[in-house]
Amino acid sequence: MYKIFIKPTIDFLFALITLCFILPTLILLAIFLSIQNIGTPFFKQIRPGKNGKLFTIYKFKTMRDTRNDQGNLLPDNQRLTAIGKIIRKLSLDELPQLWNILKGEMSFVGPRPLLPEYLPLYNTEQQKRHLVKPGITGWAQVNGRNAISWQQKLEYDKWYLEHQSFKLDIKILFMTLNKIFYTQEVNASNQITMDRFDGSN
Repeated sequence: MYKIFIKPTIDFLFALITLCFILPTLILLAIFLSIQNIGTPFFKQIRPGKNGKLFTIYKFKTMRDTRNDQGNLLPDNQRLTAIGKIIRKLSLDELPQLWNILKGEMSFVGPRPLLPEYLPLYNTEQQKRHLVKPGITGWAQVNGRNAISWQQKLEYDKWYLEHQSFKLDIKILFMTLNKIFYTQEVNASNQITMDRFDGSN
């Protein structure tokens, strides 16, 4: 009952209410990022959702597309803008995903949507992460995020699938707010993003 009806309903209503309250903030962030990035304030990428169905995820763009003389993108920490660093630190870059929730593609809590090219790399158990909608935050995010290995991250996703409940989702949301305010375990070492998943790490 909770997974099929109650959770999707709460997701939609809470996302709608939240968007109404923070719309002025979203507009200001979009303006600042447009200036900082000298272009679009949004980052869009195809990700697999429930049952592996592909959808476009939206985030605030915190890095410029600066390239070297060979045309390759510079390392993440060299492309991260000043305002982008603050936005990432406070996890404000995830706010545009409220639109994904309204569209029914995501939930507030669930396994994070990863890259489509990872799909054939999952083993049978890891593939089960796509039995539910991906989330803005999840059990892996509040237990290490980028500071843990891919193996541990996927194990946390599996654990969430087996124990999903209203009580657990509320706990994860409060743990997420706590980690945002204390900016704990956001990145591994000096990396802005994790190393790519290769099926073994």
